[in-house]
Amino acid sequence: MKPLAANIFAIKRYALHDGPNIRTTIFFKGCPLACWWCHNPEGIDFHSKVLFLAEKCVGCGECVGHCPEKALGLTSKGVFRDDDKCTSCATCVQICPALAHEATGRSMSIAEIITEIKKELPFFDQSGGGITCSGGEPLSQPESLLALLQACGKLGIHRAVDTSGFAPVETLLEVARHCELFLYDVKHMDSPTHERFTGVANDLILANLKALGDDGHAIRVRIPLIVGVNDDGKNIHATGAFIADCKGVQGIDILPYHPSAIAKYRKLGEIYKGASLTVPTKAHLAGVAEILKKYVVDVNIGG
Repeated sequence: MKPLAANIFAIKRYALHDGPNIRTTIFFKGCPLACWWCHNPEGIDFHSKVLFLAEKCVGCGECVGHCPEKALGLTSKGVFRDDDKCTSCATCVQICPALAHEATGRSMSIAEIITEIKKELPFFDQSGGGITCSGGEPLSQPESLLALLQACGKLGIHRAVDTSGFAPVETLLEVARHCELFLYDVKHMDSPTHERFTGVANDLILANLKALGDDGHAIRVRIPLIVGVNDDGKNIHATGAFIADCKGVQGIDILPYHPSAIAKYRKLGEIYKGASLTVPTKAHLAGVAEILKKYVVDVNIGG
């Protein structure tokens, strides 16, 4: 029987903004949302791809000779990839001496992920940290997510799940039985506006936040603050009032928009819908925080 695996696009060690204290963040690939400002575009697609970075290629032809599918060829403009033949096996990624091939994700067994996590146990023990499962959307790989959380639970590791909340409530509550904290995104209170900027309505997301609290689970709400999208007073007041009515919420983290992911979109050859968005000023962030503190005492700017 093949070992259970997860499709992962990154593992970040010494993460300081993905939950309490020092953490290791495991990024699950695939997300049902398509937020205009997403800073992990490589995590949206459920399928892994191999990218060719022409500016790094030295023309050695090593990847061409080692490709098991004969999907690569060397031309005067660099390496040509036949997408019909390529299976994204990532052999070229492993063999390229110039790092001109890059995978957007890879399959890792739960045992392999646990091996990486165990390397960080001294930091967890000293700081009271743990792991955070992020993405993408980790709830989109429920079987793998549960297996990883259960394995970490046996090791006594604190577990957090960073989620959009867009998943069947049964999946959400089952996952909640195997973690200590949810980092839960609330992007907009108006459903049509939410759908315009994320690709999905917010009904399920808000209902699931209520369900998590009613079931007795610890939550920190995260609000990505996007100027011109969800930062107006009406929406901020509505957001604060809704969160105040939810059980289990320990606090709110305001995550100010930043354009640092633009280079990732270029690399992927994708259009960045957030190109016209602007970074909120410190004064504006402080004003939003003051409004939210009327509803929830613990409001933090940043992760």
